[in-house]
Amino acid sequence: MNELVLSVPGISCGHCVNAITAEVGAVPGVTAVQVDLACQTVRVTGEADEAAVRRAVREAGYDAV
Repeated sequence: MNELVLSVPGISCGHCVNAITAEVGAVPGVTAVQVDLACQTVRVTGEADEAAVRRAVREAGYDAV
């Protein structure tokens, strides 16, 4: 994975951004995390496992579709 864009419905505030950024950023291989509230997407850059990134989003309390 070089770049992965996930749709994450329900994100709407700074708390969402912080929670997702912290959890996904801790996944080994992730080099950058961008959360776009307007589009409700999370863009992840790096060499991380996609399943691990999706688990991190769930651990933050959100569902990636």
